[in-house]
Amino acid sequence: MADNASVQDTAQPSKLRQLWDKYAIELLKFGTVGGAAFVVNSVVVWTLMNTIMQDSHTKAKVIASIVATIFSWLANRLWTFREDRSENWKREAIEFGIVNILGILVEAGCVAFSTYVLNLRTAEASFISGTIIGTILGTILRYFLYRFWVYGAHRKQAEQDGETDEERLGRILEEATEIMTGSIPQVQAENLPQNARVHVETGDQPEDK
Repeated sequence: MADNASVQDTAQPSKLRQLWDKYAIELLKFGTVGGAAFVVNSVVVWTLMNTIMQDSHTKAKVIASIVATIFSWLANRLWTFREDRSENWKREAIEFGIVNILGILVEAGCVAFSTYVLNLRTAEASFISGTIIGTILGTILRYFLYRFWVYGAHRKQAEQDGETDEERLGRILEEATEIMTGSIPQVQAENLPQNARVHVETGDQPEDK
């Protein structure tokens, strides 16, 4: 009993260490990149809202978010998720872009809500609603989609198996088509044992013995 308790006590810190190495450090890196992207986003949007887009705060927010997204993708690919990044960088970039479109919609939605619902039309109000509140909400959404979709463990497994997502999808569709059209391999009756052939021909169920 004492030995079992000792093993459990030893295993517990090991699991905590694994969780720390996998997620805590990753979150610190992600937060660092997010902080740097926040600075980029803030500088660009503040500059635009006070210069050429004084009457277009939502558009200024979208442009700033696009610039910050490009910076964020490069930093996360080369640092935060370096061990989980895909060899297919084009697909990864597209998925990263989709995630950030969702994040941009969250941030722009916060600005639109502040502007058109709360009727707060100052640059300061738009900055707080979009760049602070919107960024917090968008960052939470981005991390989970990055971790479990763009850089999920299934990506690395698929690449190790030598089968891309497109190839897997094509195989599944092909198998489904074969089943639906009846073109899957059929067992010929003459290849069955005599007793099984009788049941196949008559449609009766074999009796339990």
